[in-house]
Amino acid sequence: MISNDLNTEFWVITDTHLIADSLHDNGKAFKLIQDTSQGKDLNYQEVALTAFCKMANEKKPSAIIVTGDVTFNGELLSALRFQEIFSKLTDTKILLLPGNHDIFDGWARKFKDNQQLYAKQISPDNWQQIFTLSYDCALDKDNNSLAYSVQLNPQYLLLLLDSNTYGYKPASGAPKTAGKIGTKQLSWLKKQLEYAHSHHLRPLLFMHHNLYVHNPAVNQGFVLDNAPAIRQLCQQYNVKVVFSGHIHAQNIIGPQKLTPTTEIVTSSFCSYDQAFGVVKVSPTSVRYDRKKFNMIPFLTKKQRQNYVLTHFHEYLKKIQLRNLSKNSDQKDPLADRKFQPVNKLLIEMNYNYFTGHNHISRSQLNHLYSSTAFQTLLQERPRFSEYLKTLYDTTEHTNLVSEIKY
Repeated sequence: MISNDLNTEFWVITDTHLIADSLHDNGKAFKLIQDTSQGKDLNYQEVALTAFCKMANEKKPSAIIVTGDVTFNGELLSALRFQEIFSKLTDTKILLLPGNHDIFDGWARKFKDNQQLYAKQISPDNWQQIFTLSYDCALDKDNNSLAYSVQLNPQYLLLLLDSNTYGYKPASGAPKTAGKIGTKQLSWLKKQLEYAHSHHLRPLLFMHHNLYVHNPAVNQGFVLDNAPAIRQLCQQYNVKVVFSGHIHAQNIIGPQKLTPTTEIVTSSFCSYDQAFGVVKVSPTSVRYDRKKFNMIPFLTKKQRQNYVLTHFHEYLKKIQLRNLSKNSDQKDPLADRKFQPVNKLLIEMNYNYFTGHNHISRSQLNHLYSSTAFQTLLQERPRFSEYLKTLYDTTEHTNLVSEIKY
């Protein structure tokens, strides 16, 4: 048991995508990868995660839980560096589960000058050996996957699942985006839920892939292939909260039909505005609050002399906007200067959606839809029509805070 306190706080981060500094020389090949990394920061994650650990040592949450894609593309050295950084935690446990980019990822690379070179991949055994501090906290482990359970306090049981599809040897191709909870792990999960029920513990689920569809236009490969089976277990055992990642977007979905479960996805830590979730459990509720990490107080004196590090969210937004601009400007009519307002609209809509700040009034939405920029966007990019209309929410729902009552 991690804590004897009935009122316990833990933090959630996801999709940190750390690539160890030792795997690149900041040369031509690495800069190309940074420019095509879909808005991820690859340059400063060692600094950011080290600062995050310093904040944890000051504020002392009971645990930090990482819901997958710990590494950039499954480089063994990146996992070792991640563990080295988080080994500095003093009063906080680090609990991790793998994402689709972590185990036997054929894209694992190191970068030298203008070359991409193969890097050693992470095996399932490597994962458990490197993150032994996490698995040492386990109440129980699944022998057929990297899933394990941890008792948080006298009332809550954490179930950290392995939703990824990987082989038994190093891979040569791209990692599989889709995932599922395998048959044997599903049996293990049911036993854990039975244990929680018989011991009057409230189960909280953690996994990389999603339980629900979070965007009706873009969801293939993100939702578990066997999500209905997991939802059935959630219904049977009254699982009220699931935490996941994978989509890089801040999104919360409440209970659906017969499923009593709220699913909370925190946006990627290496993108946007360095989001993390603060979760407070009590005898009567689980409360989640999305926070933005301000790392300036936890930088060294030398690091504070670096403009990028002291204006890090500005830097992250520029990376994201540059990524979206490149995607929108390549070989199509929107590249023309007269379409810059259209590009700006597309970029801002995406940014607001991925950070969870996408709630506007119906009148604001109608004004947006009738604007010249939006109409031009639909005309020039008809294939985006359905997606664009999913980016704003006019309901009273929020993606930033959730309180689940017991």
